[in-house]
Amino acid sequence: MKKFTIPFLSAVLFTVSLNSCAEQKKKRVINFPETDLAEEYLIPKPLEVTADSGGFALDTFTVIYTSSAKGYEEVGKFLAEKIKAKTNLIVPVNVAEILNMESAIYINLSDSFDLEGPEAYQLIISPDSLVLNSHTAEGAFRGIQTIRQLIPEVGCDTLAANEIWMIPTGIINDAPQFEYRGTMLDVARHFFKVEDVKTYIDNLAYYKLNTLHLHLTDDQGWRIEIKSWPKLTEIGGASEVGGGPGGYYTQLDYSEIVRHATANYITIIPEIDMPGHTNAASVAYPILNGNGKIAKVYTAMRVGFSTLDTHKDTVYTFIDDVIREVSALSPGPYFHIGGDESHVTDKEDFIPFINRVEKIVQKHGKRMIGWEEIANAGMDSTSIAQFWRSKKNTLTAVDKGMKVILSPAKKAYLDMKYDEDSEFGLDWVGHVPVDVAYKWAPESYESIPIENILGIEGPLWSETINTISELEYLAFPRIIGFAELGWTIRENRDWEDYRIRLANQTPYLKRMNINYYRSPVIEWKQ
Repeated sequence: MKKFTIPFLSAVLFTVSLNSCAEQKKKRVINFPETDLAEEYLIPKPLEVTADSGGFALDTFTVIYTSSAKGYEEVGKFLAEKIKAKTNLIVPVNVAEILNMESAIYINLSDSFDLEGPEAYQLIISPDSLVLNSHTAEGAFRGIQTIRQLIPEVGCDTLAANEIWMIPTGIINDAPQFEYRGTMLDVARHFFKVEDVKTYIDNLAYYKLNTLHLHLTDDQGWRIEIKSWPKLTEIGGASEVGGGPGGYYTQLDYSEIVRHATANYITIIPEIDMPGHTNAASVAYPILNGNGKIAKVYTAMRVGFSTLDTHKDTVYTFIDDVIREVSALSPGPYFHIGGDESHVTDKEDFIPFINRVEKIVQKHGKRMIGWEEIANAGMDSTSIAQFWRSKKNTLTAVDKGMKVILSPAKKAYLDMKYDEDSEFGLDWVGHVPVDVAYKWAPESYESIPIENILGIEGPLWSETINTISELEYLAFPRIIGFAELGWTIRENRDWEDYRIRLANQTPYLKRMNINYYRSPVIEWKQ
């Protein structure tokens, strides 16, 4: 027998009290049409949905109550803010007075449902109450994204005097398939301001993504302030692809991005690419350079020509300082060291370099991630390889017991053109239209065992874009499908079903002013 927490009992008693109050005064009259929770256009698609035909009335008589556990009240206030933004309703949170309230949303810390994991949640929706059960505040936050999607864009036609937004009744049990579901944003080739990154985070959270990997350094620019090496941003931050002004995040700027991401239950993963992709660092500090040439400001797109001098102690002092400062600003468990396309780093130098950097990352309390090439070094099984091109490298990582993040370029690279007419993007791996980006199975991709798959990530390299609008054009709608690939089990995914649900995301995309690509394979809702 499942035990119920005191907060859950409070929710039940609250519902009873609402019904008692309703008996003492004239009940509002609501003329709801029949509903079907299973037919809602939810993305990602939930694990289990049980529908009935009733409706929960969200209106001026609704209140939100939350568990007193850490983070729950903040989640409730977040939901209230989003309800106001969408409907203009002011829904009070944890108020003492309930006499005028006729329906309630209760966000409850509970072990009363069977799904495991920190992001699992359950919605029990009845005509008078909407109970969100979760094991953690993070799970509650994922659940309220579902609630947000269930709220219609406009109020429904009822007999009530006030406007009502009807939410279908039933039960949703939900949890993600993969613990790691993210995207990467390259701010090194072109710089994106703090507010742009925060806007992107807001829309990622809506679709239950939980990681944002920031590619902070490359040949064309260095984007994060390192106080012990100030020229990295003074000199290395003043360039970008095409010769633009570049830019960089102060440590306060970066902390603001982390704060905003944390409020949306998204983990920021910093990447400092090495030993290749390091020209901007070498321009700032020539002592770091290892390719035998004079480092100059670089604003083109070719890769593979730069390297750190892997034999110098100064280089490892530099790396230790950078990892120490950035790790101190990054509360998440991961630190990405790049490691890709180090074409001018000899293999006999590359391997001991990666081994030594892994120890530095671990010394500063982080778990190392690197692009798949790092698997050729003598890696600790706790480090993670990110698959982007080579099955051989990735299976080498699997043989070493490492976890893998799937980012296959021909399926997952968000900077690839949709088709030959795409306004932005590259095509070195071909085109990645919306259906190709969705119709693959990470669970069995390239024979990688599912037990080795940490999750999936859609990288967005920025050689061809420099504004938030252009970023959104490449990311949306592909990142929406990617969110479903990471969350929803294979048995619940179907392209024809998904394309209908995607078509019905138009109101949200328009309301958020997202510059999405109107793929011709989708019959977009007008």
